[in-house]
Amino acid sequence: MKFTCNKDILLKEISIAQEIISSKNAILILSNIYLEAVKDTLIIKAKDMKVNFQTKVPVTVIEEGSTTVYGDKFFGIINTFPYSEIEFSQKDNVAIIKPTTQKKPEYKLKSMASDKFPELPVSSEPVFEIPIKDFKEMIQQSVFAVSDDETRYFMNGVYLEKSEDKINMVATDGRRLAFVGKNADKKINDFQGIIIPPKILLIITKRSGDEGLIGISISDKMIFINFATYQFSSVLIEGMFPNYKKVIPEKQEFSLSVMRNEMLDALRRVSLMVEKKSHRIYLGISSGKMSVSSEESEIGTVDDEIPCKYEGEDINIALNYRYLEEPFKVMTEDEIKIRFSSATKAITIEPVPEKDFFHIIMPMQS
Repeated sequence: MKFTCNKDILLKEISIAQEIISSKNAILILSNIYLEAVKDTLIIKAKDMKVNFQTKVPVTVIEEGSTTVYGDKFFGIINTFPYSEIEFSQKDNVAIIKPTTQKKPEYKLKSMASDKFPELPVSSEPVFEIPIKDFKEMIQQSVFAVSDDETRYFMNGVYLEKSEDKINMVATDGRRLAFVGKNADKKINDFQGIIIPPKILLIITKRSGDEGLIGISISDKMIFINFATYQFSSVLIEGMFPNYKKVIPEKQEFSLSVMRNEMLDALRRVSLMVEKKSHRIYLGISSGKMSVSSEESEIGTVDDEIPCKYEGEDINIALNYRYLEEPFKVMTEDEIKIRFSSATKAITIEPVPEKDFFHIIMPMQS
């Protein structure tokens, strides 16, 4: 096989493929990227044990064919290549990469036969579409709350469900919960709730734009996600996701609002003195102001203060600093509301005005 192509176009796609490949693949061929040159198109494939990827890029095909090359080295070569046009050729299990107009540099990279690369799964289930912008927002508002406790594997992913006229995403680690729901097209068939590993969602968030639609297909054990020239798929996490609706407070008597940037700035200042093991901070809420402080430690302590809109009894709530900061980071609204009923019950964080997402945090012991 032999083709020429633009370095920047190829690099963009190879970087996605390399992101898919795991550095701990026990199967050697899964450390490779599949390349197939046909009809002025280069087909690129990559996979690990759970996530699969395929795309196409325009190239000038001189000789059709296919091969696989070691992903990490191939990405490094393309990333540091000093010329804008690349010539790639393959002969006797060796890939040769060099400029189209110069003799050097010339890389000779050992390859493996393409027939050793596993077939990527294909879905036979119906596809439904939602705007890419909505899907990305759903991921951003939820994925950070996924549990990293492997003994509770059913919380190691983001739950996706269709509930009446909504598509919902939920993530929880047992001490916090993130919920976001978007209006669903009436044409979308009902499906059983599924648990999606974060890896595929994070790659899609990073690599997709904000325009157009994203196609989703769900089988018993896999999810298939397509947009533009990209085709992704992933094995789903098995297990029963917790009944998250039980965690959502029915009524919270008190509420306050703060400016998002002021709260984030205070959290950054206080974080300098936060104990790394507990991450505990205290919110002292009183009429018109909120104190943000760390707990006493051998290092010391800090007490900060920001204005807030609140009329009610004074209250002191202990929270995990990280659990409070992460929702504030992913929200973009200027003003944020915090609702609560007592110092020991869940608090709800939501934008002002209310939108289609919210975050719930369980307080810590004072």
